[in-house]
Amino acid sequence: MKTSLKAALLVCLTLSAPFSHAERIKDLAAIAGVRNNQLLGYGLVVGLDGSGDQTTQTPFTVQSVVSMLQQLGVNLPQGGTQLQLKNVAAVMVTATLPPFAQPGQQLDITVSSMGNAKSLRGGTLLMTPLKGADGQVYGMAQGNVLVGGVGVQAGAGGGGSSLTVNHLSVGKISGGATVERAVATNLGEGNMIKLELNNADFATASRVVEAINDKYGAGIAYALDSRVIRVQAPSSSDQRVSFIGTLQDMQVNPAEQPAKVIMNARTGSVVMNRAVTLETCAISHGNLSVSVNADTQVSQPNPLSGGRTVVTQNPQVGIKQDAGKVMLVKGGASLADVVKALNAIGATPQDLLSILQAMKAAGSLRAELEII
Repeated sequence: MKTSLKAALLVCLTLSAPFSHAERIKDLAAIAGVRNNQLLGYGLVVGLDGSGDQTTQTPFTVQSVVSMLQQLGVNLPQGGTQLQLKNVAAVMVTATLPPFAQPGQQLDITVSSMGNAKSLRGGTLLMTPLKGADGQVYGMAQGNVLVGGVGVQAGAGGGGSSLTVNHLSVGKISGGATVERAVATNLGEGNMIKLELNNADFATASRVVEAINDKYGAGIAYALDSRVIRVQAPSSSDQRVSFIGTLQDMQVNPAEQPAKVIMNARTGSVVMNRAVTLETCAISHGNLSVSVNADTQVSQPNPLSGGRTVVTQNPQVGIKQDAGKVMLVKGGASLADVVKALNAIGATPQDLLSILQAMKAAGSLRAELEII
């Protein structure tokens, strides 16, 4: 019981002193305006070994092929043509455009089937434009799809046995896209840049401002709120890059995060930071199990009696209650005490979710409770 609980209870503890350790500013904050952009495109993968879309169920694949052939000068008859495209699959292509990307730069792309193709293994992605959120084309993708899996099937018509290793309907192309348009990035306004903390915190913002001003002089940095910090930077682009590089490597002691408990109701996982404490409370735990069994009996008549064999079901209901336990947790208990107490009463991961919710409702759990 304790082993299963410890496997599901992930406790985030640090082995250092109660004070938080120093971290680089680049790990605590990002530069405003320096961001990734998502790209999306619709395309076709050809050259599949009979594992493509079933065109009777995915008409958009046929429409895409007909449209592509018309653009290449191949005109198909308007009616009476039923295309059976077993080697073609309609796919969605996604990529991430990094900041400061310039035309000609190569990007990695992910190719995902959107129809009922069995596998993209061995296929080739045809030239696909990649668009941003504004509808503009920022890249062009094409290349051979690499699928990290394999599928084996025995028997004609798909009625035999099959074995699949990993996922066959998603593949990647390293350097499969070329940047065609750069995204304008405004790195600061005039001689000002903004630092945006990953986690809004007034104490951490104050410490970052203090560390920057101690190194570069008073008034260089000031906080706008708990997340945004404005920093005066050199006007020259070369000096600004050097200044930001040095700034991001500075060490700052972030403020300790508030007490928080994260619970995953689907997997039973629980994550708590070391700031979680308890008020004095008593926790009881017991299991009540009810089992219903059906005892089958057969009534066989005597020979030549003219009777019929009758099958009867005799239900049996059993109730079993394990011995409950009551655990007293003293006020001000640390996280280690909380884990020890919950292990002592034999709580399973699912029981732990209910126990923590009840403790929060009773006001004994001094932490924010978040269920994901």
